Amino acid sequence: MLYIYFMRIRFLLLLMVFSCAEEQNEDSEYIWDSVVVTASAYNSTVRQTSGNPNITAFGDSLKPGRKYIAVSRDLLRKGLKHNTPVIIEGFEGIYLVKDKMHRRWRNHIDIYMGEDIEAAKAWGRRKVCIDFGLPKEEFSHQ
Repeated sequence: MLYIYFMRIRFLLLLMVFSCAEEQNEDSEYIWDSVVVTASAYNSTVRQTSGNPNITAFGDSLKPGRKYIAVSRDLLRKGLKHNTPVIIEGFEGIYLVKDKMHRRWRNHIDIYMGEDIEAAKAWGRRKVCIDFGLPKEEFSHQ
């Protein structure tokens, strides 16, 4: 019961909160939420990953040129689950959550930059606003 109450309050807050995106599509299958996170970048290299550098913690294959991110586990609990669509301030297009980060990270995303290590270094680490889509059907069952 408390969870349902919390989700209804969150929904109302979502309606009142200004998002990073300039315009939200009313016909979208998602309700969009926003959060400011620390963003860094990562590559498909053995040095930067644990295990196979081309397989994510969710079991997906990483392919250079795809728009993927990894998220800290606290963001998973906020709704940024596997395959959640994400719009990142300063980037074109929609990214998908395809990986999760080590438990030590909080309020953090890692932007997948394929094998381009120089691009990842140039990005560095910075605070950005992200918008992420929460499926509307999660709210319609309450």
